Amino acid sequence: MTDEQFDAIVADQLAQIEDRLLAATSSGNPFIAEAAGHVVAAGGKRFRPALVLLAAHCGDQFDFDRLVSAALVVELTHVASLYHDDVMDDAEIRRGAPSANLRYGNTIAILVGDFLFARASSQVATLGVDFVDLQARTFAELVEGQIAETIGPAEEADPIQHHFQVVAGKTASLIRTSAVFGGMVAGLGPAELRALEAFGFEIGMVFQLSDDLIDVVSDATGKTPGTDLREGVPTLPTLLLRRSDEPSDQELVELIDAGLADDDDLSRALEGLRASRVIEQARAEIIRRAEVARSHLTPLPDGPAKRALAQMCDLVVTRSS
Repeated sequence: MTDEQFDAIVADQLAQIEDRLLAATSSGNPFIAEAAGHVVAAGGKRFRPALVLLAAHCGDQFDFDRLVSAALVVELTHVASLYHDDVMDDAEIRRGAPSANLRYGNTIAILVGDFLFARASSQVATLGVDFVDLQARTFAELVEGQIAETIGPAEEADPIQHHFQVVAGKTASLIRTSAVFGGMVAGLGPAELRALEAFGFEIGMVFQLSDDLIDVVSDATGKTPGTDLREGVPTLPTLLLRRSDEPSDQELVELIDAGLADDDDLSRALEGLRASRVIEQARAEIIRRAEVARSHLTPLPDGPAKRALAQMCDLVVTRSS
């Protein structure tokens, strides 16, 4: 099979998962169905389902229905967490559309997130105890990551290491589990599952750290540039900025700490950050971790699936370039 043929097969399978994802948000109550489908219908990268698929294709064969269920579990869990995140962040936009909390109110957004978590639980129950156990442990990590972000670093803690801890819980844990789920569905052995676990975690870290950078450098996302910056959300570039001894960087810190409610102040902060060396420092960390992720693929069998996973390492870097 050529890589082009493999890509066509994966694209078709992702389309089938997309259809099933929309169906999984259905409800006998039309209002719940509308609210639950709001974020799903807005689209998304579907990075986690794609990772489930690619990991499964590292094996010789798998049951496609079980694979779809595994992909639905991770994406429903991810989407459910977005409903809760947007409430906590008081967000107004999600994937280029009005956020669910803005459209339906905080209470409904929280309840719909709970509804989607329940749908994910129904899916994982069909896969077996090992899947349920991993999903439960992953959900705990998601919550721990959110709590760590909410309370912030301890006084004696390194803020950058704390940020990595937050990213590990809130993002990398579920992406790691996506890769492992795919391998489990395909019946891969312990060595291959450990490789997918290590790869999935590291590529998950890269994925979020890339988002940190995108908030500053890109105008082509569903969010307004500088959204995290304006809201005071710690990201790798701003944390590196606070560690910098450059006078211009310290002036930027003062500007950010004074508040960026004014659009002109936000533009000045973005312009200054883009010109700072911390952007290249953040990009270097992203590239380093992407190469670590790539190195974890070594035990996997050669073939189009392994090459596609390796290509992910390049994609998560270039999306923030």
